[in-house]
Amino acid sequence: MQQIVSQFINDLHQTTLFEFIAVVLGISSVIFSRKEHILVYPVGMVSTGIYIWLYITHGLYADASVNFYYTVMSVAGWVMWSKKTDGKPALSVTASSKRDWRNTWIFFFSCWVILYFLLRRFTDSTVPIADSFTSAAAFTGMWLMNKKKLENWTWWIITDLASVPLNFYKHLVFTSFQYLVFLILAVMGYITWRKKIPHAAT
Repeated sequence: MQQIVSQFINDLHQTTLFEFIAVVLGISSVIFSRKEHILVYPVGMVSTGIYIWLYITHGLYADASVNFYYTVMSVAGWVMWSKKTDGKPALSVTASSKRDWRNTWIFFFSCWVILYFLLRRFTDSTVPIADSFTSAAAFTGMWLMNKKKLENWTWWIITDLASVPLNFYKHLVFTSFQYLVFLILAVMGYITWRKKIPHAAT
C-alpha cells in the first residue's frame, strides 16, 4: 500500500500540462453527455486529440486507437445529435432491444479480438489483453452513445473500471483519477438517462 501511495505522489508530480488539460476537458465532456448537451462532442474531441499523443508515448496503442476512434465518431455523433425533426432532436434516449444487445456483444468481441491480434502482432504492448479489452469496451460505449442508447453508460462503467488500474500501471495517475471520476459520472449518467425512458422509470 505504501508503495502504491508513493508511486501515486511521484507520478502526480510528473503530470504534464497536456494531461491536465485533457483530463479537465474529458470530465467536462462526460458531464455534457449526461445532460445530452451537444458540447460533449467538440469538448471531447480536444481531449481525445491530446490523448492520442499521450497514449502512444506511453505504449498504450489500443487506447490511442480508441481516442482516434472517439475523434472520428465524435464528428458522426455531432451530426446525429444535431439533426432536428419538427424543431426537436431527431434522436431520443432509448433502451436496447434483444437484437441491439446481440449486435452489441458481436461488436464488442469483434473489436476485442481484432485489437488483441494487432497489439500482439504489431506492437510492443506489455498489456495486450487488458489494453484491447478496455479499448473494445470504449469502442462499444461510444457507438451506443451516438445512438443515444441507455446502455452506453453500462459500457462506459466497464471501461472505467478497467482503465483505473491500467493507467495507474502505466504511470498516468492523473488520468487514472480521471477514470475514477468518469466511473462516478457514468453511474449518474445511467440513472439520469434511465429516467428519460418512460417504461424504465416506473
